Amino acid sequence: MTTMTTLDGRKLRGDSSRRAIMRVAVDLASVNGLEGLSIGALASETAMSKGGVVALFGTKEQLQLATIAAASEIFVANVITPALEVRGGLERLEVLLDSWLRYSESRVFRGGCFFAAATAELGSREGPLRDAVAQLMRDWHDFVRRTIERAVANGDLPEGTDAAQLTFEFTSLLDGANDQSLLFGSSEPYDRARSVLARVLG
Repeated sequence: MTTMTTLDGRKLRGDSSRRAIMRVAVDLASVNGLEGLSIGALASETAMSKGGVVALFGTKEQLQLATIAAASEIFVANVITPALEVRGGLERLEVLLDSWLRYSESRVFRGGCFFAAATAELGSREGPLRDAVAQLMRDWHDFVRRTIERAVANGDLPEGTDAAQLTFEFTSLLDGANDQSLLFGSSEPYDRARSVLARVLG
């Protein structure tokens, strides 16, 4: 019993340390890119030894993949979960899009949308990092499309609405607001994006 309690305590401390380090890692990667995320840089930012970081994550690539997974969990909590709490069709879509804008505008990640940054960085490359980000982006776009289809099925959007096309337009609008806000240091792009969404969905 004593041994099990000790092991459980060590596991809890390890899990807590890992979560705290991952919070730093996703912020660093959102600003400096996944390639800029190294074991040394993370050790420096968290006052851990390189050996301690290696013990938690292993290789640099494993650290990068863990960072992508952690960013996905944060994204889901801030964007997907609030939408799922709404039962209606159009209402769920409106909450989903507004939650994304709030997530980007409030700088949940220091560098704006983590996945917009990762897509720009990895889009022309090959390998497991690009594959992981691409799959998560497919999942995001699929969720938006299904939410639009739900609104159509409920009669909240016109019958015959091209959900795939509208998904492309909405996600492009969100990404554009994120990119322009970062580039110009302004919140105006979010206001303009909300104006477009209100016009399309109103």
